[in-house]
Amino acid sequence: MPTIQRLSTTGPDFWARLEALITWEGVADETVTSTVREIISQVRQRGDAALLEYTQRFDQLTTAQAADLEVPASRWRQALESLPTNQRITLETAAARIRAYAKRQKLESWTFTEVDGTVLGQQVTPLDRVGLYVPGGKAAYPSSVLMNAIPAKVAGVPELVMVAPAPGGALNDLVLAAAAVANVDRVFTLGGAQAIAALAYGTATVPCVDKIVGPGNIYVAAAKRQVFGAVGIDMIAGPSEILVVCDGLTDPDWIAMDLFSQAEHDEDAQPILISPDAAFMEQVIASVERLLPEMERREVIAASLTRRAALIQVRDLTEAAQVVNFIAPEHLELSVEKPEELLPLIRHAGAIFMGRYTAEALGDYCAGPNHVLPTSRTARFSSPLGVYDFQKRSSLIHCSPMGATTLGNIASVLARGEGLTAHARSAELRLKDI
Repeated sequence: MPTIQRLSTTGPDFWARLEALITWEGVADETVTSTVREIISQVRQRGDAALLEYTQRFDQLTTAQAADLEVPASRWRQALESLPTNQRITLETAAARIRAYAKRQKLESWTFTEVDGTVLGQQVTPLDRVGLYVPGGKAAYPSSVLMNAIPAKVAGVPELVMVAPAPGGALNDLVLAAAAVANVDRVFTLGGAQAIAALAYGTATVPCVDKIVGPGNIYVAAAKRQVFGAVGIDMIAGPSEILVVCDGLTDPDWIAMDLFSQAEHDEDAQPILISPDAAFMEQVIASVERLLPEMERREVIAASLTRRAALIQVRDLTEAAQVVNFIAPEHLELSVEKPEELLPLIRHAGAIFMGRYTAEALGDYCAGPNHVLPTSRTARFSSPLGVYDFQKRSSLIHCSPMGATTLGNIASVLARGEGLTAHARSAELRLKDI
């Protein structure tokens, strides 16, 4: 059975221990960094030839020509049509909920007119082309396709290019079906750092994009970090996290399973329970010990619980909120009687699941809000993926003759104060026309 670390806010070293617990040093080492740098360089120099070589080496997929890396649209539409009815309905229902939520996020252009006739505003436009990375290999993630592709399409992105590795040539039908449901435009059987490089810089076969989104392994994450600047990226994600705040009145089996739901992602995932009720935490431990042996991914869960989990006892729920804000978790469950009363105290969290009946797993698949969330304390300054991540904003300034005079006088004084006389004279020339 796993040994879960226990902390109490009454301990003299509590905050230091908590910081040590949640610190994630997941940065790629120099070996990974240099390997990725070489892959990116080769793809930039040799294009499709490099893609074919890396695909054969890493995915054991031999392809005669680069054009064969693209999966025809008929193949993914066929995948959708051949799904069992229940799977297809479920996929389409989840997509509809994600789309309905995303539509409420869409930013619109706006303007206003000042008294002198000057018009100021903002023009909102979608990105031209976006790349979506979908992991392959150990598991398939159709939910990631929906969560990344649908907001981009709601934003109005004309072309969405999906890449997904196909080890040994095996394509996951559920992932392809999700691409069809989400209205992806092109799909390539590409993975790893070479896929990121192709999306960032383009080859004869794979078009370059303006932004790359989607999760991946450490090589993918390192590649996204290295190409950032040439293209935009969504984020560099760390391991999955769940933080449950409970008043001690929820079924302990529910809480144990909620902790398992993130621990099963990988050994570095971080499940944490905060409660003022010490006896309840013991009940949760008993549930963990009883339920863990029946879990399909029990070895992974046990490793996560031992390495990075914690039970934190607090004085009350107000103090629990202080701990939450310090941790800034990816997923936060407020499993309490009146979560709406605790909500105003929460400043930092990726997604907040309110009440006893709102399992975090619902947000992963079908609730509607995006499951691409800030990890590793980045919820202090960043937000979930959304439609706004696929839109750009341009400022609009349209001066009337009177506005040119008013603003020109202000700009002239400030520019001359900075010693930038061409700036000042550019503004002053317009004054002479009034």
